Amino acid sequence: MLDTLRGALIGALALLAPGVAAAQEYPARPITLIIPFPAGGPTDVVGRLLGQAMGTALRQQIVIESVGGAGGTVGAGRAARAAPDGYTLFLHNSSHATAPALYDKLAYDPIADFEPIGLVADVPQAVVARANFPAKSFAELVAQLKTNGDKITVANAGRGSASHLCALLLTGALNVKPTAVAYQGTGPAINDMLGGQVDVMCDQVTNTGPQIRAERIQGYCVTTKTRVAALPNLPPCAEAGLPGFEVSVWHGLYAPKGTPKPVIEQVTRALQAALRDETVKQRLADLGTEPVKQDDATPDALRAHLKAQVEKWAAVIKAAPAAP
Repeated sequence: MLDTLRGALIGALALLAPGVAAAQEYPARPITLIIPFPAGGPTDVVGRLLGQAMGTALRQQIVIESVGGAGGTVGAGRAARAAPDGYTLFLHNSSHATAPALYDKLAYDPIADFEPIGLVADVPQAVVARANFPAKSFAELVAQLKTNGDKITVANAGRGSASHLCALLLTGALNVKPTAVAYQGTGPAINDMLGGQVDVMCDQVTNTGPQIRAERIQGYCVTTKTRVAALPNLPPCAEAGLPGFEVSVWHGLYAPKGTPKPVIEQVTRALQAALRDETVKQRLADLGTEPVKQDDATPDALRAHLKAQVEKWAAVIKAAPAAP
């Protein structure tokens, strides 16, 4: 009788073992991190830094997949359709919350089709121009915009991108109508600015900071209440002559809807470990930002923030001038 029971128990454990092992083995192979913009842009910079540190925490390689197009909505759609097995993660910025108000038809729902993992960083933006643009101060830039109007080109990373919304709010606040030039990401836009093909841009300091410090482009102001340590010579836009103008870009990490809760919990721990890493903190500081607090690097915090941001930007975009 005991031998029979022992045999049945061993058999039952053998049947359970594969499932238990599978749960314990995650991640058993490389993880893909989708970034919905071309390589070289600010979200790509944050994503590669995050992917390396999280890969160390998870003891598995995280492979970056850059999927640009349509202000981040192409990459978001791909992430939403990915298998919910923990092997596809998705990093997006504030544009994830603005897409519903800017696009009549989305192939996904920014809230319903994703499992939030946590907030990552809140990045200031800077108003910049090509190195040989005539304006040498923010006041002179405003004068140029008001005088030359549509002769000045303002680049952005695509409809609905953070750079597009910043430029939309800036030109709306100044009541000017320059010529908008949309790209498939900020990387290509900055490259054309370096080449002198476009005049002005509003973009994250993770992207513009190194170029400003190298004097390859001009910086006029940062979109924060106070100065940014990485760009101490740039005043806040409010101080430079545009009171109340503050626009930051937050980044969030997601997984496809239906990803198992134990996997989400494990990835969340890896995210928090990455944001505590001194190398990550120093690198983000060099780029002009810092990681969020640990309490914000959680699914609940990102879920609440995303919902609030979707509602906020829907009202802002509805009230703003028609998007170019």
